[in-house]
Amino acid sequence: MDSPTPHLISRRDALIVSAATAAAVSSTAPVAAAPAAASASAVPLMKVSLNVNGQAHALELDTRTTLLDALREHLHLSGTKKGCDHGQCGACTVIADGRRINSCLTLAVMHEGGQITTIEGLGTPQNMHPLQAAFVKHDGYQCGYCTPGQICSAVAVLDEVKRGVPSHVTADLTARPILSAEELRERMSGNICRCGAYSNIVDAITEVAGSRT
Repeated sequence: MDSPTPHLISRRDALIVSAATAAAVSSTAPVAAAPAAASASAVPLMKVSLNVNGQAHALELDTRTTLLDALREHLHLSGTKKGCDHGQCGACTVIADGRRINSCLTLAVMHEGGQITTIEGLGTPQNMHPLQAAFVKHDGYQCGYCTPGQICSAVAVLDEVKRGVPSHVTADLTARPILSAEELRERMSGNICRCGAYSNIVDAITEVAGSRT
């Protein structure tokens, strides 16, 4: 008796059977619910109260908003500049509760109830802060982009020296720091001027420091 000849399936038929099987399985499989679009795009908001340049502000901000962006984008105080956005250039320096900080490195919600001073709060073209006037007199800027941060930092530097806060180069930690050129350069080293007006900046700050002694 002859053995039965095996039934050969063509490649085309095999593909048709595979596709039909896959379609049947997928039609019976449960469909996973799609995540709600609202939850995926929800933004964490928080109410924040800030006193900026002597004026109270109540804001509702994304909790990830930096103090720099809150000042520029929400309060429209564009004097504070966004430079590197990594805390390396000092262009965003403001004074928060009496201390100079890089506003790009701190969240606005961390300063609830805080007192913030920006370049706009130091003086106006008609009534300039002594350091603003000194920067103009000594040509302590060229493009001017870093100048607001330089001046805010300089204001805090003079206050630090007045309070006896030492720096990395202070020789005697028990004595009141003397604002030498070395001290001044060290304390202002976090503020970069890409135009290279450093010598004029030192002259401007030194003049104001001398007038206060």
